[in-house]
Amino acid sequence: MPKKEERRLRIGVLGCGPIAQAAHFESCTKARNADLYAICDVADDLRERMAATHAPQRQYADYAAMLADPEVEAVIIATSDAFHVPASIQALQAGKHVLSEKPLGVTVEEVTALQAAVAASGRVLQVGHMKRFDAGLQAAKSFIDTEMGQLLALKAWYCDSTHRYPMTDAVQPLMVTSAARRKPAQDPKADMRRYLMLAHGCHLVDTARYLAGDIVSVQARLSERFGARCWFVDTEFANGTLGHLDLTVAVRMDWHEGFHIYGEHGSVMAKTYNPWYYKSSDVEIFHEKDATTRRPLGADGHFYRRQVEAFADVILHGAPMTGANVHDGIESVRAMVAIARSAESGQAVRLADVEGGL
Repeated sequence: MPKKEERRLRIGVLGCGPIAQAAHFESCTKARNADLYAICDVADDLRERMAATHAPQRQYADYAAMLADPEVEAVIIATSDAFHVPASIQALQAGKHVLSEKPLGVTVEEVTALQAAVAASGRVLQVGHMKRFDAGLQAAKSFIDTEMGQLLALKAWYCDSTHRYPMTDAVQPLMVTSAARRKPAQDPKADMRRYLMLAHGCHLVDTARYLAGDIVSVQARLSERFGARCWFVDTEFANGTLGHLDLTVAVRMDWHEGFHIYGEHGSVMAKTYNPWYYKSSDVEIFHEKDATTRRPLGADGHFYRRQVEAFADVILHGAPMTGANVHDGIESVRAMVAIARSAESGQAVRLADVEGGL
């Protein structure tokens, strides 16, 4: 792991559930420019076990108390989706920088309100779309921005597998749960269309936006058979690029994720792996000028650690934001709502016209 820098961002993590255990505690501990200073959870048994494992300097049962700690400079919101916006606003009002898990929120109205809170606070808010820190995707983005010229079309797919859990259980830490954990008022899995779009669709949408820019409109179809759901989404990008997105959960095969991009001076083909393998995407970049294909190694595949480091660099050193900002988070929510509305109506839906949630 990178050598620790002398000046490090002191981070408090809200929530000791699965995503914190699998990603955020370790990322803050390993980051070159950040420390896991504090953790917070209302479940005493869970919090104390995580404190014993990860050794933060402070632990809190009350979020307001953690935010009142002057040593905490930033927070990671690692809670259920329904809590992302209120927890982020509370942190911003306390003068803390925020890295919020994806999706940024669950309705257009609440994420728009969060944007106003970010502007009023003068603090940094980054959305946890960690795939932007996949070195393979970053190489593709660099080629698109500097050499590809005009984009013609993008095809991207995100297909979870029926065999995902037997594979990821072997590499993830043993997940610890608590009966005292705080739950949202509505069971997130009560509506599986909504749950899958928020959990997985946000990754697909953000990858498409990261590579091809803002999405203007979508036209979606949804097929539900034998317990699987498949969304095929035709997309129109602001720059004129045509797109097709495939969100399928769950495919009867290995994890299947990637994209093809066709452009004026070349093309990109990518295969993306299950994120818990910490393996950068296999990316082939074809350069029309000399008819060569190049493949970046992407040796550092710890996306979550690299995400924290980029977040800290913005705050500590004024580095440019390379992660997803509040605008990206809002547009991701808009796109998911538009996809849901289009699948229901059978009509194309403009993102600018949507309101409400999924």
